[in-house]
Amino acid sequence: MSLRPTPIHDALYEYLLSVSLREPPPMQRLREKTQSLPEANMQIAPDQAQFMQLLIHLLGATQTIEVGVFTGYSTLAVALALPQTGHVVACEIEEKWPRVGLPYWQEAGVTDKIDLRIAPARDTLTSLIDQGHTNRYDFAFIDADKENYITYYELCLQLIRPGGLIAIDNTLWDGKVVDPHNQESETEAIRNFNAHLHKDDRVELSLLTLADGLTLARKL
Repeated sequence: MSLRPTPIHDALYEYLLSVSLREPPPMQRLREKTQSLPEANMQIAPDQAQFMQLLIHLLGATQTIEVGVFTGYSTLAVALALPQTGHVVACEIEEKWPRVGLPYWQEAGVTDKIDLRIAPARDTLTSLIDQGHTNRYDFAFIDADKENYITYYELCLQLIRPGGLIAIDNTLWDGKVVDPHNQESETEAIRNFNAHLHKDDRVELSLLTLADGLTLARKL
């Protein structure tokens, strides 16, 4: 037994995927397409996507939110995990990125489940609240500009039902959060966000070492 996570080197990670990953062909093709882009590091890992699908199933989720779509790999993962009547409100500010994923959404037959909103996520989430959608959603995934993480979290917390879950990506930020010499704005934003959640008694909290750090916050 170990008190710390097992270090994941390349060979071990490939083994992990070989005995665990069950990636549908449209997801695999979209992931590979995204990996050819210069901004490929913005995409979540396949094992993280599969873990999120498991969370969707455990929650029995039907209504979800995504803040930060990029090419739509995580959007596709969530949409595939949802029942036929499920929906994901997908918030993205740049239209060019979801265009990459659209053919793969269509191939997977999930476009009807995806409500893509091209606008600042703050505006989209606020509009949902104004429309009376508080306590309506089962799951939210936040993976967008780090400086607004607290804002997105607070808005999502209003929209998520009690017992619902918010998952937040990049909360270990490639280890930069523990580097006292790193005062970059995004690093500081992640530090402030993590401290904010640690004190938040409105949620149950767990920060996992999965990928670049995935925080789970269950609304009480």
